[in-house]
Amino acid sequence: MSTESAPLATTADPAPLGLFGFGFTTLMLSVVNADLLKETGTGVLVLSLALLFGGGAQFVAGLWEFRRANTFGATAHCSYGAFWVVVWWFTEHAPTTDVHNAMALFFLGWAILTALFTIASAKVAHAVFAVFFFLTLTFLFLALGQWQNTLPGPGTLTEVAGWLGIVTGLLAWYAGGAVVINATYKRELLPLNLKK
Repeated sequence: MSTESAPLATTADPAPLGLFGFGFTTLMLSVVNADLLKETGTGVLVLSLALLFGGGAQFVAGLWEFRRANTFGATAHCSYGAFWVVVWWFTEHAPTTDVHNAMALFFLGWAILTALFTIASAKVAHAVFAVFFFLTLTFLFLALGQWQNTLPGPGTLTEVAGWLGIVTGLLAWYAGGAVVINATYKRELLPLNLKK
């Protein structure tokens, strides 16, 4: 009897699961931030997505990326999975007092982290780079929108962040869809990179 371990079975690419979870949750929240959806029950739906799909499924995708030795994918998916769980937790337990400055710093921190991921994503694929580029802008405008909320007058920067987030969510769907469709058909039907 050999003491050598059996070779591991090939693991499917977990990136689409993470991209779909991130993209769908981002899209739903961004539609609200862009002031396109005002139904009172929307928050519960968005928070459910944040906990289970954006948070849970994306975090699991990140853990599988660690198993595949993909440092970028593991770190990104686990980070944004954790982000969505924090958003869910904070919203469920948010204090009734003003927290605009704290939220602005929170989003600014995510903008900086995302800018670092953007630099790394340039080596992954153009579609993934586009997701991170627009996500950086989304977080930046969310931070500015929170600071704007501390001033008198109407706030429009959060709505700008909403529109940028809609673009981000759609780009994440495209990137995830491209990986799934290309892997299923075993050829490139949806390009992840621009042709040179």
